[in-house]
Amino acid sequence: MKFSNVSDTPAPVGSGLLMQPTGLTVLAALGLFDTIQTLGNRIDRLHGADAVRGRMVLDVRYDAAPGGRYGLAVQRAALFNTLHDAAVADGITIRTGINLTSTAQRADRVVLKDQASRDAGDYDLVIDASGARSMLAAGSDRAPNIRDLAYGAFWATLDGAGADYDRTALSQRYDKAKVMIGLLPTGRAKVGDPDKVAFFWSLKIADVEAVKAAGLDRWKSVIRDYWPECQPFLDQIDDWDQLSLARYAHRTTLPPYSGKLVFIGDSAHSTSPQLGQGANMALLDAGALSHALSSSTDIPSALAAYARARRNHVRLFQMLSLAFTPFYQSDSTAIAWVRDRLVSTIAKVPPMPGFLAAIVAGTVIDPFQSAGLTEHDWLSQRYQADSALPEVAAVGSSAQI
Repeated sequence: MKFSNVSDTPAPVGSGLLMQPTGLTVLAALGLFDTIQTLGNRIDRLHGADAVRGRMVLDVRYDAAPGGRYGLAVQRAALFNTLHDAAVADGITIRTGINLTSTAQRADRVVLKDQASRDAGDYDLVIDASGARSMLAAGSDRAPNIRDLAYGAFWATLDGAGADYDRTALSQRYDKAKVMIGLLPTGRAKVGDPDKVAFFWSLKIADVEAVKAAGLDRWKSVIRDYWPECQPFLDQIDDWDQLSLARYAHRTTLPPYSGKLVFIGDSAHSTSPQLGQGANMALLDAGALSHALSSSTDIPSALAAYARARRNHVRLFQMLSLAFTPFYQSDSTAIAWVRDRLVSTIAKVPPMPGFLAAIVAGTVIDPFQSAGLTEHDWLSQRYQADSALPEVAAVGSSAQI
């Protein structure tokens, strides 16, 4: 198995993310659960309030559904290093500094091409894990239509020492659907490091330059007016370069393969981050593909099995993400009014708390059986490791996991 990366040194890009029971189950199957749990921070609920009136808008608790599930907030560096170290330990060759742009078929082999159209190797199978802006997906006969979403977010990883925040929750503040501020306690990048918090602020991509032109102090004052407790985090930001701008898009590659080029993660499907499923869906894809390859007689039938295994789960969560996005990132005052008054009330009425917990956990329909997985036993903390992974070429980007 070989990975390629446009960077000279493999490294993560981005701030924090929320590992759900789905992604954690895949890591458990790889024997990496204890490692990531040591680095991450347990999350028991998602909580959001109206920043102007203080009204509770969102309160989703994992324990509203049975089974003892929870989330694990991690720094991207922690997840990246956990997977990268495991690959190195398994003796997997990692090639870097190659900008792969296309593939070609040569007999029954897939040839990778760089930006100068030079051969970068030929393989029985190429797995494209290079993300939502994948050039391999864009250049294939399965090239998806890309719908760029109007809203993105500024992200930063900051020190949580001395700040007042809920260490067991993803906490958010809203002003209608035009403003969303969040704090996610993400643990540490490596053992011995201090705990960090991912800070994010949602905004329209079209407004980014205007916000920067108004100045950092003006931006800070707006956030401080909405959520004064953010001051210790704002004090750590002295330059726009400390903030990463995340852009989001909705896209689906159907089917998620072309010949012997197969797409996983955001290369196969991407949407808004409202349900926090991105990295988890990518891990489920990898688990399902591994299972399909190990249980099929040839690569074409394995790829068809992989597509079937992931179809319903991917489509459901893309639909749910699109449905939820306008409630938290849009210009609609009416939708925000419904969210604040009607949806928040309905969410307290059984069986809605359990249903919302299952949506957040990624388990509203079972994603495990079709991927050859057994869900991690959250109550006993026992798991079975399955190290049977096929020998293939995987193309990835340091910005994607």
